[in-house]
Order: sequence, then structure tokens, then C-alpha cells
Amino acid sequence: MPAADPGGGAAPSASPSPTELGFRPGDPAFLADPYPVFRALADAGPALYYPERDLWLLTRFTDVHAALRHRGLGRIYTHRHSAADLGLPEPEAAYPRWQASEQWSLLNLEPPDHTRLRRLVTKVFTARSVAAMRPTIERICREQLGPLATRESFDVLADFAQPYSIAVICALLGVPAEAGPTLLAWSHAIVKMYEFQTTDAERDGAERAAADFIAYVRALIGDRRTDPRDDLITELVQVADEGDRLSEDEIVSTVIVLLNAGHEATVNTLGNGLRAACLFPDEWRRVVGGEVSPATAVEELIRWDAPLQLFERWVLEDGVELAGRTFRAGERIGMMFGVANRDPERFPDPDRFDIGRGDAGHIGFGGGTHFCIGAPLARLELDIALTQLAAAGPDLHWVEEPQYQPYFVIRGLRSLRVQLR
Repeated sequence: MPAADPGGGAAPSASPSPTELGFRPGDPAFLADPYPVFRALADAGPALYYPERDLWLLTRFTDVHAALRHRGLGRIYTHRHSAADLGLPEPEAAYPRWQASEQWSLLNLEPPDHTRLRRLVTKVFTARSVAAMRPTIERICREQLGPLATRESFDVLADFAQPYSIAVICALLGVPAEAGPTLLAWSHAIVKMYEFQTTDAERDGAERAAADFIAYVRALIGDRRTDPRDDLITELVQVADEGDRLSEDEIVSTVIVLLNAGHEATVNTLGNGLRAACLFPDEWRRVVGGEVSPATAVEELIRWDAPLQLFERWVLEDGVELAGRTFRAGERIGMMFGVANRDPERFPDPDRFDIGRGDAGHIGFGGGTHFCIGAPLARLELDIALTQLAAAGPDLHWVEEPQYQPYFVIRGLRSLRVQLR
């Protein structure tokens, strides 16, 4: 039903709706270049009601930043309310295996469960342990990129970014490298459930993939209990803190979210970012020539064309004040990462792709309680990939104009066929 305004009436109608301003997440023309529409949304107001999803869209950096840290918001509401309490329909019981894969995901939990689970996971998935992977990641990158450098052209996504990212995750988890293509297929299927529009076939595919992924991880856990190894799954099985341990279901969800979120972010940042490098070759030459370090360039790749465009949260209590509006419990907020990352109040000349901008304060890895636990690994993977690509591809350019995937929330290309020289 329409959300109430601060005075208790229906959703405001004075401002044009996001759809009237061109916000059409299923439209290929919008997906090809959403940023002019994003500017129109931001100009129309800091909080816009989107009736198609009964969702309030936040369009300003300051408000998105605040919402990410607001304790009155949550990815779920069931830890504090029933659906009846909030006047909401009971959640659908469909797709039980997909829901099981998400049940203990750090992306979805709220304190105190989130606090406990994150404490245990971060005891083994530390910045130091990630940094120690640099030689392994550099080797994997060389193995993936080396043969491609001699080709006339190759697809950045299918030939390089996807196998590279999956191989890194496999090495981290202790999963056989030959399982990479299977894990990739499961990941692609599962993340379709995060989109605004999904078909019955996509939802059924996500359910099958989740069932297979859960069974695979359970088998790995069982193996590591009897045959411990030097890998993350073994450490998750063995970790203990103040007498507390992770349950098998918690390990399953943790492994799945590490692979899905980590893989999708790295692959789409490389695809979207290298498309930008092809659009602005003078900027790419700043990296090639050593003026801008790859680690600095990574931040602009994430900011300028964000791989995650929106993150939703429930309002958990009456009286939450954001974006000049007072919200009530049971409403939903959509934090527009792609809009916030182009906010001129936060980023000077925000539509300019400035590869040396080096502003790590973008909203690309979330924030607050849900700041991405895999951010250090993603940054390291991207740094290494750009370092080796800059050495191999001083004249990086595409050979055919790339097209975006028909999805909004997770933004990425279908392919990016390039030549390096």
C-alpha cells in the first residue's frame, strides 16, 4: 500500500515519480547509461517514492551514508517484528533452498546474530591473511592473463576476469580449481534473486543452484573435519572465540556469500572499469605511465560505474529521520549507490572519470555494520589485475562496443572484447 508521508497521508504526489523521470530498471536504454536519469532523480529530491516496489529511493550521498549506519534500519525485520506487527503480508515460503543459503549470510543478518557471526569470521578472514595471499593472486593473474596477451583480442569478462576471480576464491577456500566453472554457474544463478525483475525460470534456476551449492559446501565441511588443511574452510570449521563456534549452516552461508559477493564485485568492477578506461584512453595512459598507481585507480573504477547500484533496508522503528523525511516501521528504503557516487556535493565534477581521483570514501563496499568483509580482498585482486593489464596492454581498446547485462541492481557487461596493443 502507499507509504505514509510525515503527516500520515498517502505518498507524496507533488514530485514526479522515478518512472516519470526515466527510472526504468528493465529498459535497455536506461541500463546502457542510467546516469542522466540518476541526476534527474537527485535533482527531484533526496527521497523519492517508487510505487512499483513500495520503496523510498535515497539519492544523496549524505543520506545514503547515514542510512548505511542507522541502527533504526535493517536488512531484515524478523529479529524485531513479525510481519503482522508491521502490517505486511507473510513472507513467501517459496524457494526454500535459496532461502536456506541466505539464512546466515552476513549480508542479511542484524545484531546480535550479525555481530557474533562477523566476530568469528573475521578471526580467520583478516587483513593480514588477505595480504599474505598477494603472491598467490599474482601467480593466478599471470597464469590467466599471460596466454591472452598474445591473442589478437579477448573478452575481459569470460576469458580473464571470471576465471581469475573464481580461481582466487577457490585458492582462498581450498576448493579444487577445476570446480571453478561450476561455482561460477551457481553464483550467476543465485544472484539473479537480488534483481528487481526475475523470471520464473531464473528463480527456479537460483533454487537449483542453491541446493547444489549447499550440498557441495556441506561435503567440503565434512571432509575438513576429518582432514584439516591450510584453507579458509578448515579455519571456519575450527574457529572458536569465548567458547563459541560457527554452526554448519553458518559456515555454508558464509562460504556462499564470500564467493557470490566477492566474485560478482571483482568481475563487474573490472568489466565496467576497463570499459571506462577504453572510453578515456588518456586516463588509462596515466596508469600505464606510472603517474597513477593501480591501487589508486581501483577506487575510481568502483565509484564511476558502481558494480552494486542499490541496497535495500527495512525501517525498524517509527521516527527514523532521513533525507528530510520521517519514516515509520515497516517502510523500505533503497540506497542508490550509483546516484550517491555521482553526487556533486561529495565528489567534485562527479561525471568526470578521473582515474587519479583516489577517493576511497565512495559507497562501493557499503558501510556501517554491513561494510563488505571482502573489501580488502577485492581491492587486492583489482590492484594486481590492473598492474598486470597496464604492463600487458598499454594501448588497451575495445574492438566492439560493449553492451550491459539486462539487470539493474548488479551492474555489469555482457562482454568486453579488447585488444591490448
